[in-house]
Amino acid sequence: DEVIRKRLLIDGDGAGDDRRINLLVKSFIKWCNSGSQEEGYSQYQRMLSTLSQCEFSMGKTLLVYDMNLREMENYEKIYKDIENSIAAAHEKISECKKQILQAKRIRKNRQEYDALAKVIQHHPDRHETLKQLEALGKELQNLSHIKENVEDKLELRRKQFHVLLSTIHELQQTLENDEKLSEAEESQETQMEAEAKQ
Repeated sequence: DEVIRKRLLIDGDGAGDDRRINLLVKSFIKWCNSGSQEEGYSQYQRMLSTLSQCEFSMGKTLLVYDMNLREMENYEKIYKDIENSIAAAHEKISECKKQILQAKRIRKNRQEYDALAKVIQHHPDRHETLKQLEALGKELQNLSHIKENVEDKLELRRKQFHVLLSTIHELQQTLENDEKLSEAEESQETQMEAEAKQ
């Protein structure tokens, strides 16, 4: 287990590049030390095969690297898009909150309008109120004429009563004067009769 763990740590992602390089070095040493031409040719073919595997592995790694770079760019773009979407969602939420507040205000105003409309419906409309005011104005004018007539009659009766009282007073004065005259005449007659008897 320890050996496998070390090999995995040295080898990186486990593609076997380190092992191939070691094999290539060993093949090169064997090729250098090869005695016969056939053995040297076979070692040479092995080295070429190992080199082509290393080149293939390197090309594959470069492709994976490029792919990883593109994926990182893509992830950054997605991250920016997500951030923009989050910012747009926050703006939309704040806009919706404003709309909710406005809707609440409109609803409150409508409720107040409905309450006022109910109160207004209990009262007569303007046309009818103007008719009633006009009728009351005519009635008030009529009553003021009646009041003036009554006041004129009262003033006339007051004057007639004053004249009556003056006439009664004069008549009483005349009666008192007549009574005094008749008393004076009676006393004169009595005195004359008394003088005649003497």
